[in-house]
Amino acid sequence: MVARLIDEDPEGAYGYAKVALRLASRVAAVREAAGFAAYANQKYSEALAEFRAARRMTGTVDLWPLMADCERGLGRPEKALDMAGAPEVHKLDKAGQVEMRLVAAGARRDMGQLDAAIVTLQSPELASNAIQPWTARLRYAYADALLAAGRESEAREWFAKAVESDKDGSTDASDRLAELDGVEFVDVLGDEDETPDASEKE
Repeated sequence: MVARLIDEDPEGAYGYAKVALRLASRVAAVREAAGFAAYANQKYSEALAEFRAARRMTGTVDLWPLMADCERGLGRPEKALDMAGAPEVHKLDKAGQVEMRLVAAGARRDMGQLDAAIVTLQSPELASNAIQPWTARLRYAYADALLAAGRESEAREWFAKAVESDKDGSTDASDRLAELDGVEFVDVLGDEDETPDASEKE
């Protein structure tokens, strides 16, 4: 139920996770699910505790980027950067390493280091023309960092690349691109309530 609800109803997912914790707190999958549910509800301290518990139980490093992002959520970007440079990162698969790069760039931005955030995102994965599950988010983050640094023309180019790779609409890159191009969306149908009736026309 946590997996089913977490995108549409994160509060509902969190409720189910709390019940699962009461029933089976010694099961790693339950602690991980509880962590995801807390994370989705921005309860970062709780999420971090659950992710740490799941990691202790399994010995895997898969949750490392999420744990680092929880540190960001708790206002500790320096700690997130420390984690980005830890040996555990080398044990992550490619998707996990890209996620860690995104978290590290976010931490740099939290600290006001825009140029460093941009450099952090520059990588073979960003330069590759191959479309991977992380491509749209990586390109979007890069475009957003460029825009924050005032490099609008480059940002537009990368928002366009993000749109090309975002087949499932996981980002709002198309909206950001339209905003940069000065495109405004107008409801052509209008509001029926504002349509004057016959008596108002007379």
